[in-house]
Amino acid sequence: MKTFGSEREERVVRAVREGRDELVALVSDLVAFDTTARNVGDPPRQEAELQEYLRRRLEALGATVDVWEPEPTGTGNRFVPDGLDFEGRPQLAAHLRGAAGGRSLLLNGHIDAVSAEPVDQWTHDPFRAEVHDGLLYGRGSCDMKGGIGGMLHALETLQRLGVRLAGDVVFCTNTDEESSGAGSYACVARGVQADAGLCAEPTGFDAWVACRGGVNPVVRTVGRTGHAEMHHPHWREGGPVNAIEKMSVVLDAIRALRAEWSARPELVHPYLHAPSILPTVIRGGEWMVTYPSSCEATLSAQYLPGQVDADGTGQPVFDEVEAYIAAAAAKDDWLAEHPPEWTWPCDIVPAEVPDDHPIVATTLGCAAAIGRTGKISGLDSWHDAAVFTRVGATPTISFGPGHISRAHTIDESVPVDDLVDHAAAVALALMRWCGVTE
Repeated sequence: MKTFGSEREERVVRAVREGRDELVALVSDLVAFDTTARNVGDPPRQEAELQEYLRRRLEALGATVDVWEPEPTGTGNRFVPDGLDFEGRPQLAAHLRGAAGGRSLLLNGHIDAVSAEPVDQWTHDPFRAEVHDGLLYGRGSCDMKGGIGGMLHALETLQRLGVRLAGDVVFCTNTDEESSGAGSYACVARGVQADAGLCAEPTGFDAWVACRGGVNPVVRTVGRTGHAEMHHPHWREGGPVNAIEKMSVVLDAIRALRAEWSARPELVHPYLHAPSILPTVIRGGEWMVTYPSSCEATLSAQYLPGQVDADGTGQPVFDEVEAYIAAAAAKDDWLAEHPPEWTWPCDIVPAEVPDDHPIVATTLGCAAAIGRTGKISGLDSWHDAAVFTRVGATPTISFGPGHISRAHTIDESVPVDDLVDHAAAVALALMRWCGVTE
């Protein structure tokens, strides 16, 4: 049942919906920029052009806009990849000053999208948005240029109607969510902060209050080379050792640890699944008739907000993984003397916002007001809201159009009705959270 708090709210929602075509055009413009995620060292895409597009529209609203290229990340920062540079890939933070007295709200979205490959499998050009049967197709349409467009459309509609917010609005778009989280860290370091925040992930109008953290360690086993077609003595007598077979000891232990985590009652979370760890990439061997001298496995590990240490890192999880694998390896005579070697990359930490935080009820109430029934939920994967919450001291939840199942897919799409209703809900949330001057 739709419930508006005033005639003004009803007028705003009506205006947002009347601007449906404008919103579709805005999201289509954003999709047209190739901002696909990249590896360290790759050249920029069209991140700067997209941010310039947003800057112009935000300045037209009277915002003070900061667009900057952060310094390259150095070594020793466990939260961002070593050597990542931002040349040609700026961040954006716009500040719309309120009339004073109201609470501030952060509107956040990441402009990077995953690769569109294999492009030849798309029915539609991934960088040319098209609408068919009520769906807007294009890479990033769901995750999450649709949500970014909706937030901007909400602000533009409020201004067009002369609605003056009492509290400040911070509109922030960053890079590198899909690859590392370095973009949101750069924004927090720049001072991006508010009393609460909304991140436009495709939540299907749910309020994601929690997410797991993630890390992708590499574990390596070593062996000893020898001719694979010959009979050899025991390794203690100089014979070869198969590093790939030794990796099976590690993989068995990883499988056992995953099962143990899923059974621990202290690791039950109301909105997230238990911690998990599994192999995702494996490499080993030098030649088809040679005992492999080494084998490396890249792992995907996710852990819960309650598993971080006092410094907000996942070190306790890392220590447990290494100790568990070491105990299994110690039962193997070769691995006992040649233990697995570990490399731990950047730590993408989890976070959660309390269920009873006012931004949760406000957001879900606004969704309900336009006929969208959402619930409190979470995402097993990581997203930028965690950085703004844990590091930036801005309690941030995710709330956006479309469903996460459409993200990262061939023919990615978002329902146009979702785009419109999300923009309307954000407009209401701005009014109810920040307050409106009479």
